[in-house]
Amino acid sequence: MSIALRGWRPAYAAVIAVAIWHASLGARVAHGHPFEPPLLSLTERGNGEYDVTFRVPARIGVGGLVPVLPPGTERLGPETRSREGEAVVERFRIRVPGDLGGKAIGTTGSRADADEVLLRIEAHGGLVMGRFTPGGSLFAVPRAPEPLQVARTYLALGVEHILTGLDHLLFVLALVLLAPSVAALVGTITAFTVAHSLTLALAAVGWVALPSPPIEASIALSIVFVARELGLRAPGAPRYRARRLWAVAFGFGLLHGLGFAGALAEIGLPEGEVPLALLTFNLGVELGQLAFVGVVLAGSKLVPMRIRASINALRVPAYAIGSIASYFFLQRLVGLFA
Repeated sequence: MSIALRGWRPAYAAVIAVAIWHASLGARVAHGHPFEPPLLSLTERGNGEYDVTFRVPARIGVGGLVPVLPPGTERLGPETRSREGEAVVERFRIRVPGDLGGKAIGTTGSRADADEVLLRIEAHGGLVMGRFTPGGSLFAVPRAPEPLQVARTYLALGVEHILTGLDHLLFVLALVLLAPSVAALVGTITAFTVAHSLTLALAAVGWVALPSPPIEASIALSIVFVARELGLRAPGAPRYRARRLWAVAFGFGLLHGLGFAGALAEIGLPEGEVPLALLTFNLGVELGQLAFVGVVLAGSKLVPMRIRASINALRVPAYAIGSIASYFFLQRLVGLFA
């Protein structure tokens, strides 16, 4: 049996869900795309030598984050530092005595500098992926690369990206509030998933290449559109047609997939494990998305039954979503021409 979703309860539940989510994550989501963990990458060249690339978001800076390498590591040649997009990148070469397997790697710093650092080691024996806290316990490099480790790392990165991507969550939230029934919601989320999975895959393998700034601005504009649709709704009005909602979700999902691809490009896909990393990252995005939808729906049960619907029931979250999305759009538009 179809359960109607429109009305006051999910509308107020949306406000509760976003408030709880925002309070738990804090200011790190203020710009919509905080998912930019520092990346420490080592590529083996032979004879114990590795090319090291340390990519740190410019908003963090590299002052407090310095790689901690195994004892006896020797730096070879000069070190270079450059600004690449929204990141500062350091490059240098090292020589490690013996094999990296069994040794520990980390960085100085603390959670005030970054929540975590992503580690990627591309050695002749295979790929090693890891995550560690700056200034915390060091990451012990396994002696044999494990595909499961790659899958686990990219799955967690996918979940983290969607749950810290305020713009994507606001779009999903608007879709939830616009859906006239559970069946329509399932179809809508499925359409959104299929669309962004398609463009994510195409962009990740290099078949689609578009500059990130206009994509990010367009994503913000897509949220303004669905917020406007939500604001035009009122209790007692005809239900939003499910097929039209699916089409909206699919069309804008193609755009959001390019945004996911831009975030994934900041991390990079491991050579030799591209399909596995892409699949698990996308799966992580879906798991995070479903978890958010579940929180919104479960939150509707927290609203006291004595509250009655009003003509402004859906306009509260509509104006909140639209205002935040408009801010993102203007901010990214300015950045586009800066």
